Amino acid sequence: MKLRVFLALLCARAARFALRLTHRGGTALPGRVAMRLCPDILRYLGRDVKTVLVTGTNGKTTSCQIVEQLFAEEGVSCFSNKGGANLIQGIATAFALRASLTGRIRESYAVMECDEATMPEACRQLQPVCILLTNIFSDQLDRFGDVGNTLSVIEKGVRSAPNAAVCLNADCSLSSSMAESLPNPVVFYGVETELYRQRVREVSDAPRCLRCGAEYSYTLRTYGHLGAFRCPRCGYGRHEAQVAVTGLLRQDAEGSRVLLRLDGEEYEAEIAVPGGYNVYNAAGAAAVAMALGFRPESAVRAMGNFRCGFGRMEKMELGSCSARMVLVKNPAGCNQALNFLANLEGEALFVIALNDRAGDGTDISWIYDADFEALLRLGERLRGVFCAGDRGADMAVRLRYARFPMEKLRVFTDYDALIDELSRQSAPVVIMPTYSAMMELRGKLAERYGLREFWE
Repeated sequence: MKLRVFLALLCARAARFALRLTHRGGTALPGRVAMRLCPDILRYLGRDVKTVLVTGTNGKTTSCQIVEQLFAEEGVSCFSNKGGANLIQGIATAFALRASLTGRIRESYAVMECDEATMPEACRQLQPVCILLTNIFSDQLDRFGDVGNTLSVIEKGVRSAPNAAVCLNADCSLSSSMAESLPNPVVFYGVETELYRQRVREVSDAPRCLRCGAEYSYTLRTYGHLGAFRCPRCGYGRHEAQVAVTGLLRQDAEGSRVLLRLDGEEYEAEIAVPGGYNVYNAAGAAAVAMALGFRPESAVRAMGNFRCGFGRMEKMELGSCSARMVLVKNPAGCNQALNFLANLEGEALFVIALNDRAGDGTDISWIYDADFEALLRLGERLRGVFCAGDRGADMAVRLRYARFPMEKLRVFTDYDALIDELSRQSAPVVIMPTYSAMMELRGKLAERYGLREFWE
């Protein structure tokens, strides 16, 4: 076994070295090579490391960034899969490249972003000490089908790690439903205040009770199907949250300031990135702090001190204009990007880069469930919309169905031409790409403007 591990780790290093020579990230291939030589290498490398897994439909990368900062605030060593490669090969890469050739890892903890479908294998091999589930929304229909399938796969993974503390979003009727059948200790987190001054039209992925099929009622609805839900027929409803955002003190293009209730005490906390959905990500990270017995003050500092991941509300300077890049992949995430745009002060330009490759989900019908009609309500504040990517023309058709004016709409088939046009803008720009479009567009932006590489 030790010889096999040694060879696997040596080959993983060689693969990463070759990839970096060609200026590629090497966030998955080294792990794939290592697992080909030693299929259970994660079980071996993870035996002395306490792993925190972060999964769910939206918010995984940002939640991981805050949790990683939490460990820094506590003075506890950890490593993570920073590049966002969250399938089992990407997780194996992160472990293989932190290990010595004998298989020893110095860090005490690992913080791993984990794709929903990868949860069963990741939990089986790593036996995490904590699992953070952000939310469950309709996503990548070609992979997951309906939300019930996503819930089942995640629950299967959690059941194979019965000793892990599980942090569940109390406002998500889907993910919080697992609590009643799990043997694991559970920490609930949520939001108990409005998140937006203006809101787009929302489509619920879970309008009806999982138990009896009656339609939920809400005393507070934050976005999508998230909120203080209750079934009027059978009584199933939101669990009380031990960690909750109880007030929104400030929200602007740079971030938010909130009131946070954590283990019975109330704190004011600054969240370093904007967007109402990032308030949830911060609350989830605070739940991890509670589950692991860390100080509440460390959770509060982590929210304000972390650095956002690439493409996740990432701020960048592009010549004369300032831009935010917001990764999207489903109607719920898209609507939150539109909410962010709607709540900006002053003028803005909107860029949508739509692809339909394997990493994006090959079914782009979701763009008809997102509320692009909300763009009309921005009026003269919206200077225009630029469409790009493999399916940029289809995105333009969607906007025309929304009756968006032709004179404010442009389609770009070349990213260099798009970047040239962006560099001439003076108004802030919001860039909303799908995953593979983000990798391509951001790669070109990194070359031109010296942005950090995505794996850094």
